[in-house]
Amino acid sequence: MSPSFHRARRARRRAVVTLAVAGLAAAGTVATASASTFGSASASSAAAVPTPPLDPQALHNAIANLPNSEITGALIKVSGPSGQWSGTSGIGDLATGAGVRSDDRFRIGSVTKVFTATVALQLVAENRVDLSQTIQHYLPGLFPEGYPPVTIAELLNHTSGLPAAGNLPMHEDDPAWFVQNRFKVWTPQQVVTAALTNAGTPANPMDFAPGTAQRYNGLNYYLLGMLIEKVTGDSYAHQVQSRILRPLHLTATSVPDLDDPRIPGPHLHGYLTVGSAGGLADVSDQSPYPWAEGGMISDASDLTRLLTMLTSGRLLPPAETKLLFTVPNVPYRDATHCDMGPAAGRACFSMGLMSVTMPNGVVGWGKTGSRPGYTDGVFVSSDLQRTIAYAYTPTDDGKGGDTAFLMGIAAAAFDPAAATGTAAAPKSATG
Repeated sequence: MSPSFHRARRARRRAVVTLAVAGLAAAGTVATASASTFGSASASSAAAVPTPPLDPQALHNAIANLPNSEITGALIKVSGPSGQWSGTSGIGDLATGAGVRSDDRFRIGSVTKVFTATVALQLVAENRVDLSQTIQHYLPGLFPEGYPPVTIAELLNHTSGLPAAGNLPMHEDDPAWFVQNRFKVWTPQQVVTAALTNAGTPANPMDFAPGTAQRYNGLNYYLLGMLIEKVTGDSYAHQVQSRILRPLHLTATSVPDLDDPRIPGPHLHGYLTVGSAGGLADVSDQSPYPWAEGGMISDASDLTRLLTMLTSGRLLPPAETKLLFTVPNVPYRDATHCDMGPAAGRACFSMGLMSVTMPNGVVGWGKTGSRPGYTDGVFVSSDLQRTIAYAYTPTDDGKGGDTAFLMGIAAAAFDPAAATGTAAAPKSATG
């Protein structure tokens, strides 16, 4: 299965998905922003806590002193009316000693879901997909008998209740296993079948009744990728390219073929610590089998442009844009996500995005992602004044050693007063 199934309970995955910051609160159980909020800077500014002034030193400090024992390199790109800043730190390729470049590409993991949700909602706007219709209607015969109806809306906002674990022989939590098996490929059909059935016989039980709770689950987005292909009669990759990448000129972004483990062009190299001696294995080349759930490649500039176009209504009509910023009013099922701040325990994911509130009240919308060797994210403040895209290369494969680093990036971008530390600015940073 994908890391969304097998890594959800681990410390770094928890921090990555919730964009954990000390005192960070998931936005309320209903949306804190509407389509009109994102329609113009003036409208959003009146409705949101203002973004604080840009603090270049805090951003410098957030990625200073790399590489270290837990992270080899990092990059940040901050843009928007409140100011611009970009910085890099550490080593991008240990074999050559080359530093991190601001235009380096990286594996974006679950940020792929933003692309998938956008295409699905475009099909909704075209009346080719009905949010209230079931996935069983569009993909008959895929689900075991006895499963309750699951709607497209419930897939998009993770309220489907579908099983979050499967039966594929995968152990991505084990760096040694991943290094040995990183080129293994599972098709979307294999992933879905393994999640829904137990060795092809009895159905795996539902986690909860559809629509009654929320639990982040990559299986939902595998199914949405299959829905896109069924409805369009085209490949998921081509639909993403023709609907998003080409119109927005996202030339650094791609949906790799399942048998292509490479990252094209200049890119961050990802590493995992293997063995008691602490040696680092390069895992930059790896199977992109997470596909519509987490298999894409991009860079900071492309992710920034994607989120900017989404929040300005350039990719979706108003009704569908609003859905990107609407969180269902249901409890979150467990303590793996949506577990911080005054709204802890309530849903924090919308149809493709997530909402977070900083200690200073600034609300951000965006998405985080990870693959072995990579962590990244892209967020915009709800007053549209600041967008941040970041990526870094943790070597501990989710054991939690880089949590403070992630927390520091989030604080430096949206709540500098909460940022701590006085580390010297990395020489490779620019601002």
